Amino acid sequence: MGLLDGVLGGLGDDAAGGLGELLKGQGGVAGLAEKLGGAGLGDVVGSWISQGANAGISPEQITAALGAGPVADFAARLGVDPQQAAETLAGLLPEAIDRLTPGGTLEGAEGLLDGLPGGLGDMIGGFLKR
Repeated sequence: MGLLDGVLGGLGDDAAGGLGELLKGQGGVAGLAEKLGGAGLGDVVGSWISQGANAGISPEQITAALGAGPVADFAARLGVDPQQAAETLAGLLPEAIDRLTPGGTLEGAEGLLDGLPGGLGDMIGGFLKR
């Protein structure tokens, strides 16, 4: 995970805040799920929401589904290039969505999202310790 560790090292709060902004900009967790589903990634995002193993997503799939603008905004928040930001999102989104949907459904996810960055800051810290 070396590159991801380097990108996120010392950026926990910025990454959490940026991820929260990105999710809210996509219409929340439900909006992101819809956008990813529309890009042919419904099974992938469904695995993040449901209870069980989270499927992976590539940086290229992230950029194609979300668009270059939101990825560039996230990159600017972190002070990295868009490719690094897409790699970061590919590593963080599965676990972030999983944690925002603890019951295996979208119900209640927006309430948890409104409480960011605290919860995601903790998740990002745990992600970096792997």
